[in-house]
Amino acid sequence: MESINRFLLNKLSKIKLVITDVDGVLTDGGLYYSSEGLVMKKFNVKDGMGVRLLRNSGILTGIITTDGDSNQLINKRVERLKLDFLYTGVWDKESKLKEACIKYNLNLENVAFIGDDVNDLSIMKEVGFSTAPSDAVVEVLDVVDLVLQKKGGEGVFRELADLIIKAQM
Repeated sequence: MESINRFLLNKLSKIKLVITDVDGVLTDGGLYYSSEGLVMKKFNVKDGMGVRLLRNSGILTGIITTDGDSNQLINKRVERLKLDFLYTGVWDKESKLKEACIKYNLNLENVAFIGDDVNDLSIMKEVGFSTAPSDAVVEVLDVVDLVLQKKGGEGVFRELADLIIKAQM
């Protein structure tokens, strides 16, 4: 926590909802195909614990992703972790962000978003705290509030969850 300045700690202390992308954040961005053509993705259990820790702290969690092809796979993960919402196949992420804020009666400053690619840039400019895995594209790394130490799929969501929880203690 010493490496995070007071300004960022203040932003983290206001977070009541964490929204994440999937590919490149909760996964390493790789796709695995079975011989039958089934798509598989690897998720990190540390991120799952991060969701649980946030929930236990009263912080909501959700997914907004452009991926509309892996709905069953993502749905299974969301059900298992009991995230508060899931929006798949979304290119206009800001509209779903605003929808979630209305549903949960939150201001944009109460929302953190973690993403990794150019399709996340517009939502990153709207939220109270934006962050990215260390292997995100340069365009994202240049605009986020904080670049996390972990890479996508290596527990980056958990890293953010820990920072939020510590900032709110």
